[in-house]
Amino acid sequence: MRSITLLFFAGLLLTFCSCRSDFETEANTGDLAFSKDTVYLDTVFTNIGSSTYKLKVYNHSKNDINIPTIQLGKGLNSKYRMTVDGMQGTDGKIFNNVTLLAKDSLYIFIETTANITDANPTDFLYTDEIQFDSGNNLQKVALVTLIQDAVFLYPKRFEDGTTETLPIGDEAINGFYLDENDAVNGNELQFTNQKPYVIYGYAAVPSGKTVTFDAGARVHFHANSGLIVANNASIQVNGSASTTEKLENEVIFEGDRLEPDFADVPGQWGTIWLTDGSTNNNLNHLTIKNATIGLLIQNNDGTTVNLKNTRIYNSTNYGILAQTAKIKGENIVINDAGLAGLACSYGGDYSFTHCTFNNNWSSSNQVAVSISNYLTGAIPEVKDLTAATFNNCIIYGSYSNEMILNKKTGAAFEYQFNNCLLKFDNASNSFTTNPDYQFNTDAAHYNAILLNKSPKFLNVNQNKLNIDASSPAFAKGDSAYTIPLDIIGNTRTLPPDLGAYQSMPFPE
Repeated sequence: MRSITLLFFAGLLLTFCSCRSDFETEANTGDLAFSKDTVYLDTVFTNIGSSTYKLKVYNHSKNDINIPTIQLGKGLNSKYRMTVDGMQGTDGKIFNNVTLLAKDSLYIFIETTANITDANPTDFLYTDEIQFDSGNNLQKVALVTLIQDAVFLYPKRFEDGTTETLPIGDEAINGFYLDENDAVNGNELQFTNQKPYVIYGYAAVPSGKTVTFDAGARVHFHANSGLIVANNASIQVNGSASTTEKLENEVIFEGDRLEPDFADVPGQWGTIWLTDGSTNNNLNHLTIKNATIGLLIQNNDGTTVNLKNTRIYNSTNYGILAQTAKIKGENIVINDAGLAGLACSYGGDYSFTHCTFNNNWSSSNQVAVSISNYLTGAIPEVKDLTAATFNNCIIYGSYSNEMILNKKTGAAFEYQFNNCLLKFDNASNSFTTNPDYQFNTDAAHYNAILLNKSPKFLNVNQNKLNIDASSPAFAKGDSAYTIPLDIIGNTRTLPPDLGAYQSMPFPE
């Protein structure tokens, strides 16, 4: 009897389901609601695909509805493409008979790949719209994208499908040499401010050549890309002070993702690598953002790398990693790095004046400044640190000790801190008897040290390491080390403030 009953209900259910082959829907009445009335796809480079953006469409009615068409206004000629609830439609442009259930919603995902010639020549905007239904029921959502023209530099691709590489030691990396007589780009060793540059792979400066960056130049590096200054080659960054927040005269190196969500994402590209034997390198008014290592400087040929008015933000590993290098830094700001903002390692000769090194990276082993005279596994393992001098500097961050000295016997280890604000609270007491950290009694290495005083930066999370008159760093510098102008061109008062910025009232 039980089996008969089950068969009866199974048959009844089958009969019921067979009466309805699809949802019974009503015609759309033009009352759809949207999560936004305009989808801004942010800025993209010409012929480079955008990120994917989302639009949500709501049916607030009590009825299941059928939307006859969802399509791009320019139809199959549109440079936008969509998916509608996972459906591809016709080339991602036109969708027919889309069902939207009562009190439900659907997702539309939008992307674009457009050329600068597709954009409006007056404002470089490429626009279209998503059209829902037609006639009296027509509803629209606008699509807007800013297209930016650029000079693209990348390795050659050969007929066998391989790409150009650069020899680095015993290995080869994806890269190419910049050519001063390139058939398409002209002089690739002269970066102007006329268009931004986008680099794929590592662009190398040939031996005996100099790469120059004019004031206002913008260089964007793709993932796993960077710049290599080879043996006997040079780099000249000729930025200058800007008068607006657009940093119109600054030279800027950053990733090639222009969307706001990527503005502060570390590790989007590789590094600027001044290799063994590079020479006469000068960098002024340069900003480096979101690299793996901002500057990698290795064993330059004895000439000094001059760094002035340079800012390095959000590096996955190091802001500056120097190995047996010779650097003179003035008005340098480094904020946030996974391992160290500044690492002066494997010996070398270093001088930093009116610099601000801060590290708030969320890692317990990060420091703002690391100094050492050895390199594990190297031959020889130690090299002379002939000088590591810090004058009128701020060394601070979110962890207990933001400065570390790593010394081994067998090579010189010379260091000096004059009129510096240092974060080193020795919470574990493990450095109490260490002779290298006697800040108040070791006059040979430390002079006028402000210990564990917050500099009261304007906004660390926004890379604004400015100070005002309430900062403990205010007027605590030694006039003997004064650099007349600060990192943004303001005149320093006497006695000078510590760090790269002249104190100014904070904006209200």
